[in-house]
Amino acid sequence: MGNLIKIALVSALIMLSACTSSKTTVSKTVDLTNYEYVSVINNDTYHIPAELMEYEIQLFDAVVGSGLQLVGDNRIFHMPQYQQDKLLLVKYGISQGDNETIVTVNFIDYMTGRPVVSCRGVSGLSLDYKGDLKGAIRQVEKQISNTFPHRR
Repeated sequence: MGNLIKIALVSALIMLSACTSSKTTVSKTVDLTNYEYVSVINNDTYHIPAELMEYEIQLFDAVVGSGLQLVGDNRIFHMPQYQQDKLLLVKYGISQGDNETIVTVNFIDYMTGRPVVSCRGVSGLSLDYKGDLKGAIRQVEKQISNTFPHRR
């Protein structure tokens, strides 16, 4: 009887973890080696919820994992055109549910507004929202680092 319960628990964990997984989607028509700069969108129309602000440092660190040079959003307009052509904007989102936390980091071509990369980190079952959030940020950081390996 004890083995049956263990098997049921392991099966339930596998099913829950299979629902959503960390992954990256890259546009098939983009050459990521063309980009050198990245800027995180942080303005009045797009910002992280106040209760999650302490995690913004970790999200910026994850973006720096791309190896792209970080540029403050207030400096973009002072960049020459040839540098703006090599700039990616970043938007991130956080979704927390009862079973998992999902952190998404999207990279958008500055000149066209076209999304070119979406990295998703997922963590769950730590029985703690903060633990799940930290785990999801670690997962998205791995996705970003693996997506931009040419920068190392």
